[in-house]
Amino acid sequence: MSQKKTSADIHVHDQTAARTAPPSLYRVLMHNDDYTTMEFVVEVLEGIFHKSATDAHHIMLNIHNEGTGVCGTFPHEIAETKVARVHRLARQAGFPLRCSLEEA
Repeated sequence: MSQKKTSADIHVHDQTAARTAPPSLYRVLMHNDDYTTMEFVVEVLEGIFHKSATDAHHIMLNIHNEGTGVCGTFPHEIAETKVARVHRLARQAGFPLRCSLEEA
């Protein structure tokens, strides 16, 4: 005996492509202090944040004059890693240089 399929027997699965949201971005801020040399700040900006000499000098002056400067905007894990690298290099050089994160 054969059974006839009705429209109630047919199941359609609607598949939508899963989209991943872009990662949240964070700004890395460098803070001014009275001990870290301007030259060291420029070296850090060039070495860790891959800034050109001109950009590094401009950011360093902003840090010096305004109290903080934006070093770059990155996904959270990358931003945290860069902050940790800055702190490690600064401590090794004997400077109290400080960076922080801020959601972009």
